[in-house]
Order: sequence, then C-alpha cells, then structure tokens
Amino acid sequence: MKTLDQVLKQVRTTDLSPAGSKTNSKPGTKAGTKKMVHESESLLEQTDSTLRSARKNSASSGSNRDHVDVINQIFAEFELAYHNQFHKAYAQEGSLNLAKKYWLNCLSEFIPEVILRAARQVVKSQEYLPTVSSMIKACENTLPLFGLPTPQAAYIEACCALEPKHANNWSHPAVYLAAKATSWFALANETQATIFPAFEYNYHLLCQQVMRGEVLAINLPVALPATIAAPLSAAENKARMKKFRAKYGL
Repeated sequence: MKTLDQVLKQVRTTDLSPAGSKTNSKPGTKAGTKKMVHESESLLEQTDSTLRSARKNSASSGSNRDHVDVINQIFAEFELAYHNQFHKAYAQEGSLNLAKKYWLNCLSEFIPEVILRAARQVVKSQEYLPTVSSMIKACENTLPLFGLPTPQAAYIEACCALEPKHANNWSHPAVYLAAKATSWFALANETQATIFPAFEYNYHLLCQQVMRGEVLAINLPVALPATIAAPLSAAENKARMKKFRAKYGL
C-alpha cells in the first residue's frame, strides 16, 4: 500500500490534461489539473492529519490495540475476504484512506477489541463487503462473542438466583457482580421498570471491562475459623492475671 507522501508525490507529478489542450478552467486542462491536484492534496492531508491525531490519542490512553491499528487490520482482512469487491470499491486513488478516516470516526465509540471481533463475525456471516451501518450493528451485538448474556437475560438470571448468591452457577461473573452492585434487596423488592435501568448500567460497565480483556471473579466469603475465641469476663481476666503473677513472682 502506498503511503500518503507517495500518493501526494504522484498527484503532483502527473499531468492529467490531454496533449495540446488549451489553458482554461475546464476539467482536463492545465488549470483544471491544478484545481484537481489542490483538492486531492487537501483531502489526503486531512486524512493523514486525522489518522495521526487518532493514533496519538489512542497511544496516550495505553490501549494495547488502538483504533487506528484496528481499522487498518480490519480493512486488510476485508481485502482478503472480499478481494474483488474490495478492489472495485476502492479502485480510485486515495479512496481507501478516506474510507478508513470515515470508518474511524463512525466506530470510535467502540473499543478496539469489539471492532475487531465484530469485523471477523461479519466476514464469517456476510457474503458482501460490509458497510459502516452493518459494522455498527455488529459492534452492538458482540456480547455473545465474549460469553456475556444480554442485559435482559442477565437481569432475569440475577432475579432468579437462590441463596447463597455466590454459589449459583452464573453464566458469567459480570451478572453476579452487576446484581451485587445494584443491591440484592432492590432486585427482590423493586419492579423491573424501577430497578432494571440501574442494573443495566452496572452490567454495561462490567461488560466494558470484560471486552477490554479484564478478568472478573466472584469473591467468595471468608470461611469461619475452626474455633471462635470468646472474650473473657472480668472475673476470668482477674483470675488469669493472679495466676500469671504467681507464676513469675510478680
């Protein structure tokens, strides 16, 4: 793939006007060529600036796979999966970089891992080159790819859990932790219309952690010791102190 500098150099050095044409502002003339060159440079420079800015912001966030890298990767995978369609869609010079910029802006609300998994799911299930709209829908439905139930299914599972809560066979620790953060008492006593928004919010935060690669765990309660020490009464303390003094001659 050509770099932006190479593309700009090619645009600057290519004469698009036919031989013997007169100088005017119509397409195909020298003036028209200069205008096309200027517009091409402007678009490509904007694309380059946006990609560099996104790469810088992603790197500063400490993400292992920033958005720019993921956009480049999924386009490379699309090229392999939809070879003829891909090259036909991005046959015009510079169109691929503009498309990457557009996809970057549209998918920036999703974390990189979600974008990558959604793209691979689309490749497995779709015969045609995906659009931005189909990718957004795929990103919004990636919970099963991480072993996570839908918010509604998670809510029902939490409400049906028996005591002790931690001993249930949870579909995912995120469900237990979301219910715990919401309050077991509220889940048992409030209506769904009242408590579900709070549960969904907590569950969404935990799902984001899972999608970023964090491992969630259900912390089991600490077991009781084999023996439980009981405090001594005043009389017992006095008797033990008397015995201690007698033993050491105090």
